[in-house]
Amino acid sequence: MSSDVDLEQLQRDVRYLKDRLDIQDCIMRYARGVDRHDAELMESAYHEGAHARYGSNVIPKSEHANWSNSAHSERFRLHAHHITNMTCEIDGDVAHCESYNIGVFLSEDQKRTSFVSARYVDLLERRDGEWRIVQRRAMTDIAIEGDASFLGAFRGRPVDEREFWTRADLSYQRPIDLSVPSPAWH
Repeated sequence: MSSDVDLEQLQRDVRYLKDRLDIQDCIMRYARGVDRHDAELMESAYHEGAHARYGSNVIPKSEHANWSNSAHSERFRLHAHHITNMTCEIDGDVAHCESYNIGVFLSEDQKRTSFVSARYVDLLERRDGEWRIVQRRAMTDIAIEGDASFLGAFRGRPVDEREFWTRADLSYQRPIDLSVPSPAWH
């Protein structure tokens, strides 16, 4: 009897861990899609009919990638979104998650940089075995701007965002080729 109870608990634990990892992968996939301007990757994080609210803008999934790419490319030369702390309450095929997001943004003239601490509050659903976002609220908690001249110590030339915002980015390279120089560290 004890081994049956132990096996049932193990099955529940494994299901929770798999669900939690699948949800985390979904949120990470979205962040990578934003930083690579990869519409397909961003859209893969949302179920059909999903909506996200950024400030006063409520964006449907069908418009999200174009809206995000335009919002970022019009204001920034480069950006990086980092998902950090994450809480996740899973109840069957529904999950409520809060993910902290640290964003770093380089101005178009490459003289200013912004550091933003924000949060995604997401409702996710598992449909056909796949976790995706159904509703998202994005909230900025802290925003700091400062001089970006220290970047010159690491970079021998200006950043060309086209090297980062396409599938030509080194992160898509398979297999990894160490002979190809990194664009940001010449």
